Amino acid sequence: MDTERSPIILWFRRDLRLSDHPALCAAVRTGRPVIPLYILDDLTHALGAAPRWRLGLGLEALAKTLGRAGSRLVLRRGNAQAVLRDLIAVTGATAVYWSRAYDPDTIARDADVKTALKNQGVQARSFAGHLLFEPWAVATKAGQPFRVFTPMWRAVQGREVAAPEVAPSEISAPLHWPITEDLGSWKLGAAMNRGAAVIAHFVRPGEQAAFDALHEFLDRISDYSGFRDRLDLNGTSNLSEYLSLGEISPRNVWHAIQRAAMNGVSGTEAFLRQLVWREFAHHLMYHTPRLLSGNWRSDWDAFPWKKDADRPEVVAWKQARTGIPAVDAGLRQMYVTGRMHNRARMIVASYLTKHLMTHWKIGMDWFADCLIDWDPAANAMGWQWVAGSGPDAAPFFRIFNPQTQQKKFDPNAAYLNQWIAEGQQDPPATAMAYFDAVPQSWALSPDDPYPTPVVDLTAGRARALAAYDSQKRR
Repeated sequence: MDTERSPIILWFRRDLRLSDHPALCAAVRTGRPVIPLYILDDLTHALGAAPRWRLGLGLEALAKTLGRAGSRLVLRRGNAQAVLRDLIAVTGATAVYWSRAYDPDTIARDADVKTALKNQGVQARSFAGHLLFEPWAVATKAGQPFRVFTPMWRAVQGREVAAPEVAPSEISAPLHWPITEDLGSWKLGAAMNRGAAVIAHFVRPGEQAAFDALHEFLDRISDYSGFRDRLDLNGTSNLSEYLSLGEISPRNVWHAIQRAAMNGVSGTEAFLRQLVWREFAHHLMYHTPRLLSGNWRSDWDAFPWKKDADRPEVVAWKQARTGIPAVDAGLRQMYVTGRMHNRARMIVASYLTKHLMTHWKIGMDWFADCLIDWDPAANAMGWQWVAGSGPDAAPFFRIFNPQTQQKKFDPNAAYLNQWIAEGQQDPPATAMAYFDAVPQSWALSPDDPYPTPVVDLTAGRARALAAYDSQKRR
């Protein structure tokens, strides 16, 4: 086989774009044919209902984008090693390129794949692209990974970030395309049931939509510092789902915000800080993978969180019928749109882990099933941050009062009215959509009365603080 003309398999994962895609750009620069591939393996099957459905939309959009560049997306399912071995045999490919990810399961799979390919005499190359900085490239003066965010922010905010690479206008195709599976046959949205039709109204998948969202955010970024916590305003970037699936690169976002800063636009540093917070989560996941599965701080292992996910008050939380409007509104927003405002996430998580004394992992797993912008590192760190068990976490005794939070960040109750239908004479379509999105087995109706609180806020706070005080005395 002439390796100078043999195909390169480009294995897509959480990098569903063409612009600033180091692995793709490296493959195109060789001048060799490129075979874009997505593998539906066990790691994809393990995704929750909403992120798996959203992945399907992203793959559909990526296939169209590749088509405009003269290429196509090959879809295969099965064990990654077996799929690659078969495709190499069929196409004569002598190299496989991919973008790195940093969760322990992906790292283990990729290490096995790389070893198998090299033993087969096939070049295996992994590239950066999902983060601004590789986790091993950012460290304290003592050479240790950062465990507190602010020092990390200070360490990287002035560091050079490489310029994004331009998307190739044309991708060289192989003489013969291998057989591809049909995306529809994968049924990635099956677990969503009727909820998919509701959420679909709020989703614009794909790389172009990601850049549109970025440009729209740049028009109002000057308000970001003041509005990002407001539940009733469009103050956030709306980029999380695109960053999660890699439909836009963090470098493209970083440099767009930096250009705005150089033009004198305010609010940019506050957002760049949040982008580095995302980095912080992924770096911690890489260096301490227990972040995903257990208390990052082992001294919290004995804390008396309840671990029964079927307790009535936890079921009420999942159904967004706790009787606490700020909590229920956040969860209902998630069921209708697939996303939840970050301030609402904190309120919802604090209520579950503190007022209901429920283990944070129950909430983390529920979000992993329901969020279209699910990110393993951000989800885990967010829950552990609120619960108090994670790195650089909020202290446990910081217990959000949902009522005061709502008055501060939704002063006219616009957010509540947008998502809670009960009690309104003419509720908006967004509030009514909740009843179409949730499982029919819940048997919920807008004619039902709004529930009374499953726990008194004062009593729940007192119970949480008593548990915390008892834990400290051990």
